[in-house]
Amino acid sequence: MGLWGRLFGEHRDAALPLYNAVVTRGRAAHWYLDGGVPDTLDGRFDMIASVLAVVLLRLEDETEAADVATRLSVQLTERFVDDMDAQLRQIGIGDLVVGKQMGKMMSLLGGRLGAYRDAFAAGDLAPALVRNLYRGETPGEVRLAHVAAALTDLRARLAATPLASLSAGDLP
Repeated sequence: MGLWGRLFGEHRDAALPLYNAVVTRGRAAHWYLDGGVPDTLDGRFDMIASVLAVVLLRLEDETEAADVATRLSVQLTERFVDDMDAQLRQIGIGDLVVGKQMGKMMSLLGGRLGAYRDAFAAGDLAPALVRNLYRGETPGEVRLAHVAAALTDLRARLAATPLASLSAGDLP
C-alpha cells in the first residue's frame, strides 16, 4: 500500500474477499470442461481476467455509492496485480521480466474491459470471447454459447447484487 493509501485509511485487504471469490469463480471446472477454455496457465489467467472484468464492469455501473465502488475497483485491481506478480515469481520468472509481463497482463485486462463492455452493450459476447478468451480460435458453438451465457448470467446477477454483498465476497 502506498503512502497516500496509508494516510487516507485505504485498506487493500478490503478487496480480498471479493478477489478470492473472483478467482474461485474463474477456476470453476465448468469453464474448462463445458466451455472449452484451455486448462493451462494462459487459459486460467484468461478466465480469471474475464470474470474480473465482469465484476469491474459491475462496479463501474454503480451509481448509488460510486465513490465506494471506485475504491473497491482500484483495490480489486491492485489485488489482481499482486497475485499475478506472485504467480509469475512462483513459476520462476525473474525480476527483469516480471515488470514487462505485468504490463502485458494489465493491458490484457484493460482490453477485456473494453471488449466486454462493448459486447454486453451490443448483446453479443461471442466475438469478444473468441478474441480475448480463446485467443482467436473458436471452441465450437456449444462451448462458446456456454461461456457467453454464464458470463451474461453473472453480469445480470451482479447487477442485482448490493455493493455491500460484493464487498463481502458474495458473488451470486
